[in-house]
Order: sequence, then structure tokens, then C-alpha cells
Amino acid sequence: MVRTEDTMNTVWIIDDDRSIRWVLEKAMGREEIDFRSFASANEALTALTDEPPPKVMLSDIRMPGESGLTLLRRVKERYPQLPVIIMTAYSDLESAVSAFQGGAFEYLPKPFDVDQAIALVRRALEQSPVQANTSEDPLLAPEILGQASAMQEVFRAIGRMSQSHATVMINGESGTGKELVARALHRHSPRKDAPFIAINTAAIPRDLLESELFGHERGAFTGAAAQRRGRFEQAAEGTLFLDEIGDMPAELQTRLLRVLSDGNFYRVGGLQPIHSNVRVIAATHQDLEERVRQGLFREDLFHRLNVIRLRLPPLRERREDIPILVRHFLQRSAVTLGVEPKRISDAALKYLQTLSFPGNIRQLENLCHWLTVMAPAQVVEADDLPPEMRDQPTHETQTNWTEGLGIEADHLLGAAPGEVFDRLTREFERTLIRRALVNTGGRRIEAAQLLGIGRNTITRKIQELGMDDEHAADAAHEK
Repeated sequence: MVRTEDTMNTVWIIDDDRSIRWVLEKAMGREEIDFRSFASANEALTALTDEPPPKVMLSDIRMPGESGLTLLRRVKERYPQLPVIIMTAYSDLESAVSAFQGGAFEYLPKPFDVDQAIALVRRALEQSPVQANTSEDPLLAPEILGQASAMQEVFRAIGRMSQSHATVMINGESGTGKELVARALHRHSPRKDAPFIAINTAAIPRDLLESELFGHERGAFTGAAAQRRGRFEQAAEGTLFLDEIGDMPAELQTRLLRVLSDGNFYRVGGLQPIHSNVRVIAATHQDLEERVRQGLFREDLFHRLNVIRLRLPPLRERREDIPILVRHFLQRSAVTLGVEPKRISDAALKYLQTLSFPGNIRQLENLCHWLTVMAPAQVVEADDLPPEMRDQPTHETQTNWTEGLGIEADHLLGAAPGEVFDRLTREFERTLIRRALVNTGGRRIEAAQLLGIGRNTITRKIQELGMDDEHAADAAHEK
């Protein structure tokens, strides 16, 4: 339903990808939502100077000419309450945070579910009051990448906390990137110009950890030849990242609780309280609730740290991100080593997506560095992987057929918009019928019984799906 002269358009769609515009236009037409489409931010900005604003904008980030983020900034300068939904196929943290800092209503990574996009537009319309300082190029160095929905939730959380000083607890397995997220929280916070100090509490001997955190006075203990500032002082006005907080000794848990409670601490051997203005971000791979139940972690400290919790998914829960991560790490390794970047075949990528990666992102990054050095050809094949990875069992992914379906759906949403549901449904039915017929030696009535459908249904489906010739050939071969 395109706007006419006597109809105020409700939603503006801005995207240089014609297929994306087509999908959204069809969906909005079905939902009877007025819309207007633009192929660039420049076109939309020109229209905005001559016409009343829409009630909602839906814009891509990367387009020829002005970016979607520049459009967002310009729109917000004139119409600060206008909801702008930002779309992007480049699923990285910088996009999400820049969108939220620029005042975006929501961030929609591509490929997206059309029903989800329409629901988001309707929510924006309900909240829109519209009647008749963001970086110009924040995408040069994405720090965290991910298209998986779990990572998008992390991006959204970081964006929403960009003006917050709240204490954050990050949960995630080893190698999932907890320190990267902590750095991102700092870099996109009001404390970004102050220090970010990281300390792994599990890596420092317990008898040195107190001095490491709070510092010491000269002569406080044997070997303390000079006064030393601890990490809390070093992080003044900034962020202190306490990694593996679950391993902190009980006596230091008490001291940390006191700092979080009243903002004051003493150096080891000191008599004067020191005020601490520091944002604490803690991280652990452990189940802190369970450690509290076991008496290994203070419950009051847990609640002080657990103001906002972020869970980082392991790599096995975000396998769709493996291709973009591999290409990113291969590029980075090549820059580090000063060589031509290796490329990786689709077959090798698909194989990597079947592996469990117990070391998560860190293991994948190390693998890419190994391939940059050791792979014999410029294009990496599955046979070029280290022997221990070639021999690794892959049954975990093979049993999860929905992940493969999701990958194919993502591909078709971009390659064949408007045909996705019909094509995948036909292939799904064809596969089920074919496997049932194989199990029954081609006997249709028994195959129908195995599938739980009627014999007339299986006969009709075979005809509709063009499978008659296929099974006639099978029967002739069996004879």
C-alpha cells in the first residue's frame, strides 16, 4: 500500500538492496501498513526536507552515499521522538551500539524473519508520537562479530547500557570472549576516557592478590620496598574487570564487598581510607549460585555483583557465526604475519560448523592462525585442518537438522525472496516421502502408515512433487 497524495505514509523503508525492499513492501502490503521505499539515505533525507516525516523509519546501515547511521543522526536532530529501526547484514557490536547510542528504536540483523520485522514495526507504530553525537564511520574495526540471535541479545544489552554505570556480571565458558565484552562495555560507557584495568583473580597467588587489588604501603610486608597503587586506584574513574571472580578467596570477597558497599578501601598496611570511583565488571565460567549454595562464595557479594547479567553463548550454540569469524580471523592473522590472507572453501566451513570447539572463540582464532602459517595452498580445504580436528567426531551437529534448515533458509531469504516457504516445504515433504519409500521398498501404503498420513495423501503428494518418474525409475532398477 504505497502512499498516495491524500494518504500520509506510515513507514519509510530505506535500503539499497532491492530484494529486501520487495520483501518488506509485500509484507506491509499484506498487513495494510502504508509505506514508501527509498534506495538510499540521500533520497530519504531529500524527501524529509519537503514532506512531513513518517511515523516509523526502517533503514539499512551500509548504503552508497550517506550511511544509515548518518541518516539516524540527521533524523534524530529534527524529530527526536521518531522511531528508527536499524537493519544490517554486518552483524557486529559496533553496528548495534552505534545504533542504540544514536537513538535507534531497535536493531534488526539480516537475515530477519519477516513476521518478526512486521511485529517490530507495529510496536514502533504504537509508540510513535510523530504527527503529520554518533561517529560517521563506526564500522571500521568491529570488535565482536555475530549473527546468532544470542549474540544479538548481547549487542543489544551493551547498547542499552551505553549510558550506565551499573555493575555487570558476565557468564560464559572459557574462550567465549568475556574480556572483549567487558572492554566493549567500557568503551561504550561514560567512563570510556578513563582507564580499563583487567585482572584475572585465578591467575594470581592468593597471598599476592590483596596487594594486587588494593595496593600496599612501604614496609607493609617483607619485600614491600615502596608504596604501590593497586588495581582499584589504577582504574580510578574507569572500569575494573575482575575475571574468574568465582575463584576469589573468601577473605578478599569480604574486602571487595566493602568496596562495593561504601566505595572505600585501605592499602595493605595503610591507615587512611581511599575512596574508589570505579565501575566493576566481573566474569566467571562457574555457576555462582551453586558456589553460594556450597558456601564457597558470599551471597551478599553475589547480589552486589549480579546487578545486570550477560550470558555469552558457547560457539556450539552459535555455529552460524563460524564462517564470518573464520574469515575475520584469517584476515587478522594475515595482517599480523604480513602475508596474503588465506581463503577457505565452503566445504571446509561446513565441516567446521559440525565441530564442538570446546575452546570456543579462542580455539577458533588459534586455528585460523595455524592455517595461515601451515595450510599449503591459498584456499583452505577440510583436508588442510590439523589432524586432531579432522578426526574429531561430528555427530553432535548432524543430529540437529534444524541448524542446517536455518542455514538454507538464510540463504534463500536473500537469493529467492517470496519463494522460501514453498521451496523448503516441498523439499521437506519430498525428503520425508522418499525416506519412507526407501524403508518400505517402494510400497506406498506402508510408507503412508510410517509417516502417519493417508494413502490418498501420499499418492497426491507424489504427483504434486513430481516424484512419479523418480519412483518408476527406482522400480525399474530393482527389477
